[in-house]
Amino acid sequence: MKAAMSRAVLLLAIVASTAWAHIGSPDVFFEGSAGPYPLFVTIRPPTVIPGVAQIEIRCTSPDLRKLLITPIPLTGEASQHPPTPDGMIASKYDPQFFTGSLWIMETGSWQVRIQADGARGPGRLSVPVAAIANRTKTMNLALGGILLALMLTLVIGIVSIAGAGAREAQLEPGAKVPPEYRRRARVVMTVTAVFLVAILYLGNLWWSAEANDYSRYLYKPLQMAPSLDGSKLILELSDPGWIISRKLDDFVPDHNHLMHLYVIHWPEMDRVWHLHPEMEGTRRFSQQLPDLARGHYKLYADVVHADGFPETLAADFQVNADVHGRPLSGDDAAGTAGPTLPDGFRMVWDRDPRPLEPKKLQLFRFHLEDQQGRVAHDLELYMGMAGHAAFVRSDGAVFAHIHPSGTVAMAALALADPSRGMNMEAPPAEVTFPYGFPEPGRYRIIVQLKRAGTVETGLFEAVVQ
Repeated sequence: MKAAMSRAVLLLAIVASTAWAHIGSPDVFFEGSAGPYPLFVTIRPPTVIPGVAQIEIRCTSPDLRKLLITPIPLTGEASQHPPTPDGMIASKYDPQFFTGSLWIMETGSWQVRIQADGARGPGRLSVPVAAIANRTKTMNLALGGILLALMLTLVIGIVSIAGAGAREAQLEPGAKVPPEYRRRARVVMTVTAVFLVAILYLGNLWWSAEANDYSRYLYKPLQMAPSLDGSKLILELSDPGWIISRKLDDFVPDHNHLMHLYVIHWPEMDRVWHLHPEMEGTRRFSQQLPDLARGHYKLYADVVHADGFPETLAADFQVNADVHGRPLSGDDAAGTAGPTLPDGFRMVWDRDPRPLEPKKLQLFRFHLEDQQGRVAHDLELYMGMAGHAAFVRSDGAVFAHIHPSGTVAMAALALADPSRGMNMEAPPAEVTFPYGFPEPGRYRIIVQLKRAGTVETGLFEAVVQ
């Protein structure tokens, strides 16, 4: 009875998050321009679907007057018929900081369209957002206890009222209750109690059925099973089933690759490989590995579906004997923890001296310098971007692969705004990544910049208070 009562007071809500090539990092961070207005965008997905997403935008231009935001499906017919936009509110303390909120009505790939207007005319920017349900949320224990006590009080009160109605209601005030009235009251109270218990039991069954039905909406990521064939890594994908039907052969190139795979030596996180397996057929990828020492590794693989829905697949990988593989080639790269890179250069984190905080947009700046401490100004694009970075928490529960534009997948961004391609200009000497840690903890930051035809990989430690 107690368990049934506890389940009866559960508040079950579908909780949304995002799947932007991330695990455990739901917020969307993006840096871009709406016409002439540079914007830093933070989108915090809703806690329920349908639910409200919180939007924060900072503009570095003082002549922006107005921002409008609209939620639109990323693809399909509905993407051509946007609803009426909502206005954002400028902070009274900081007129260049705007806040707003939007309803996200369904699971899937969305975009937040931002319309800017100011002294230099209008501008527009679209930021992809994937809304998914990934867990259920129960009622606060204290509130549940209060409601349970109130429910028991109500049940006892109804039984008592029924008994009083059968026992004293037909008597004159002060009259003695006959024995037959008492017997009748006990029968009525017993029948009433059984009836109420039956209602609670059937209600609990209904609630459980609804909860089981809601579980179909909970996001189930694609599964990835790694295996070795000599020095060849085989990745077998499978779909555990979800309310949205997914194909295993509809992946689109993101930075010219169907999959981006991070292989991280675990738990030390002292060695990392950024590889790009090739698709051999439906649900199967393969990659010729470089030399790999025996040990335990974590694998994180990013893919993007044709509708712009990105996913990160994760797996543990045990190597029982040293792998003697092939040298890295193309865009594949590796890195080892240490102050100096293999060519004698050094990667530097231009770190803000203030402590790192969770759930706060921060800019992470990095540059390369030679043995004399001179900053390298000959950086090259790496897969069409000024750089790539990954943020990994020490327990493996957080993984985010991001770019200088932010946390969105470039393939999804191309669907949201086909006219906005990757930046093909030579990168600056200092490369910046916008990101916000989702939770406190110890993180490894993996940064990759390219110069003189070589991808340089730096590994940094970050502790979030």
